[in-house]
Amino acid sequence: MPVLVEADSTAVSPLQAAMPTGSHAVASIDRMQAWLDQHADEYAAVLGPSVSMETALDTAETLRIRRPTVSVVLVREQADADVLTKAMHAGIRDVVVMNGSDDKSLTRAIERAHQLYQALRGPGGARQLGRVVTVFSPKGGVGKTTSSVNLALALAERGARKVCLVDLDLAFGDVAITMQLFPTHSIEQAVGAEDSVDLTMLEGLLTRDDSSSLTVLAAPAHPDVRERITPLLISRILRSLRDGFDYVVVDTSPSFDDATLTALDETDECVIVATLDVPTLKNVKVALETMDMLSIARGHRHLLLNRADDAVGISVEKVESILGMPVTSQVATAVDIAAATNAGTPIVSHKPSHPASLAYTELASSVTGEPVATPSTNAEEAATEQARSRGFFRRGRN
Repeated sequence: MPVLVEADSTAVSPLQAAMPTGSHAVASIDRMQAWLDQHADEYAAVLGPSVSMETALDTAETLRIRRPTVSVVLVREQADADVLTKAMHAGIRDVVVMNGSDDKSLTRAIERAHQLYQALRGPGGARQLGRVVTVFSPKGGVGKTTSSVNLALALAERGARKVCLVDLDLAFGDVAITMQLFPTHSIEQAVGAEDSVDLTMLEGLLTRDDSSSLTVLAAPAHPDVRERITPLLISRILRSLRDGFDYVVVDTSPSFDDATLTALDETDECVIVATLDVPTLKNVKVALETMDMLSIARGHRHLLLNRADDAVGISVEKVESILGMPVTSQVATAVDIAAATNAGTPIVSHKPSHPASLAYTELASSVTGEPVATPSTNAEEAATEQARSRGFFRRGRN
């Protein structure tokens, strides 16, 4: 997906709106270069109005030699003949003038960039890569791992999609035990292999869940290993997994550590998990502000409310007002969820028509942008569970 360079946060959203879904935004040329180093399949770099003309020309000259399949698209508020001439000589493939009245010119420029990429690389170069979905919460104990596992199962849709669940809570990862898996290998065995990571190598480290189509890359068995797992290794693992899976779901630690920040840099869609208590909402608010400053997953964030019970006294409307973003899905407190987790059969697999399963399916649908079907045991049960879910997930409106 194209990468946008724009330091002015107010300009990012309108520019991304004219770009393909999943486009990544960064605030500086250095971060763009880091993104391109990690994404060999990138085909367009959009330089926003805040990028100086001199910097844009230098960047285009560099990419023209080093990455000829990456088209540089320059966005200006106005452009004269001198700008167009300099841009042409530097190798900038399109200059787009955007004044707020027409955003189709940028869309068309990116389409041309993709066509050129296909022509230069051939059909194989334009293959569809998988998408990285990062599940994050700045506070522990909110049910993040349970949510990651159930979301991954909902995305897998009984084998319809290839999904890999990566446990990046490197000190205390619980994905394997939540699914009652006993991996013989983990991410630990990839330590030191930054220069040789590929899908073939990673396939030997993955653990398959026999009861579903889900594949897991487990966290290390001991917390001291995390010091040896570098950000470069993580980024190359995620990039390699894109080649073999439709979705790569990443469970992270409850902090902005190096592993989490690397995953967020790679992410296409970010799921933020929150509960209805003031400390968690405060932490989530700060985390969202931090993500805004780092231009992480703008326009591709999904808010999951876990343990969303009316009795706690904080309404969904209040949460949306505090966090400044809509709630995507809600999971109410239910003994069935804990019982299913303790049995090693997460609720989406154990009771696909349970209200919680329906909520995770709704979240999966938001992430993919398309309906995700969760099969029910029978029509009567489905109708009953749907009626219950309306009671569980009502938003407090008359």
